[in-house]
Amino acid sequence: MADFTWTARSALQHTAIAGRHGAAAQKPGVVLSEVRAFDLVLIFARRGQWAATAKAIKTHFGVAAPTAPKAVAGKETTIIWSGAGQVMALSPRKDTTPPLDRLEQAFEGIASLSDQSDGRALIRISGPDATKALAKISSLDFHDSVFPVGAAATTSVDHTTVNLWRSSDGTDSFPVFNLLVFSSFADSLWHTVLDSSAEYGVEISEMR
Repeated sequence: MADFTWTARSALQHTAIAGRHGAAAQKPGVVLSEVRAFDLVLIFARRGQWAATAKAIKTHFGVAAPTAPKAVAGKETTIIWSGAGQVMALSPRKDTTPPLDRLEQAFEGIASLSDQSDGRALIRISGPDATKALAKISSLDFHDSVFPVGAAATTSVDHTTVNLWRSSDGTDSFPVFNLLVFSSFADSLWHTVLDSSAEYGVEISEMR
């Protein structure tokens, strides 16, 4: 029998090409990038086990599990609310160790784990006009007073379901938003975001 090797590839490898797009402004109003090489695990508390699951999240990741639409950033892992009794743990991929192997012992008997790493794509949008671009394709209110750093939502963008949250502002003090989408819809969502951002000038940065 021939050996089989699974090589995961980015859903946006032929689409997210670094460079300038849209209006030729001196400085781009929107910066787009795709975040690659990440581990994403859905942690779903079993019936009656949310308190134990939340305690395990605090112990293992060092941050409190959100119980409302929020994203809590720890030292290496961001915990994103995904619904009642469930969160997603997002962290940079450091090696080839399956993420479930690192978590199974911590959550044994109290939560079900599902590796979503290669089934999702992560798009990051920032810049002075990022909120304007997002407002054209989303029904959410992105004003600082309503959607501050750490706010999250499971919502729809152009009929595509996304997990959307706001990270800490960038070094330029502009807001940073993250859109997590199933890989099969990533190309469509990317073009939707790019089209909505074009009038402000877009810089597609190097993939991370």
